[in-house]
Amino acid sequence: MIVYEDASLVVLNKPAGLTSEGDVPARLRQLWGKPDAYVGVIHRLDTGVSGLMVYARTPAAAAALSRQVTQSQEAYAILDGRAEGKPEPPGFVKKYRAVIAGIPDDDLPTDGILRDYLFKDSRKGRVFPVSRPRKGVREAVLEYRIAASAPDGSKSLAEITLHTGRTHQIRVQFASRRHSLLGDGKYGSRVKGSIALQSAGLQFVHPVTGKQMAFELPLPEEEPWNSFRALSR
Repeated sequence: MIVYEDASLVVLNKPAGLTSEGDVPARLRQLWGKPDAYVGVIHRLDTGVSGLMVYARTPAAAAALSRQVTQSQEAYAILDGRAEGKPEPPGFVKKYRAVIAGIPDDDLPTDGILRDYLFKDSRKGRVFPVSRPRKGVREAVLEYRIAASAPDGSKSLAEITLHTGRTHQIRVQFASRRHSLLGDGKYGSRVKGSIALQSAGLQFVHPVTGKQMAFELPLPEEEPWNSFRALSR
């Protein structure tokens, strides 16, 4: 599970099925044999989704990494036109992979930026796209490209960079364009299995050394990912 760790932080590959705010910190404390160890949650990943996450091991590291998250959100807002100002490169970058139903079409070109207003219905545990801003609605933006498509047109591999971090964002934005993530029954997929979404890349600046840190995972070996594994060789 652990990809990298030092006295300030730990980077890990979260398995699907673990909560990022409860299960993972508990597992880390158990692994370290320190039930009271500090584990700072910097960002979140849906329970049914696997992939890279970074956790802070000190309050100072948590504060520094959280500032990077905020800076990146502000930088992306300028870069994609939601805010004005001098554009700067985002310092905290999250990249994802997803296997989606179908192939590029008029609703989902080969690459681009997806923008939606999303409403989170906590009672139903679902997120819905809506037509305009109102109370409880937040704008969601991501950029993507279709890296490959199956010859039979049944599925495609999408590479995604999040500009915002809304609940179920990737899942809802693709599903609303009739390209549900495979295995995501909550948002329309008829394929059974785990949600085909992976937190595949993570970049940030080390909060103590100032070193640029970058991590990337290979494609998972199981279905439906193995159809595209030649891309990662």
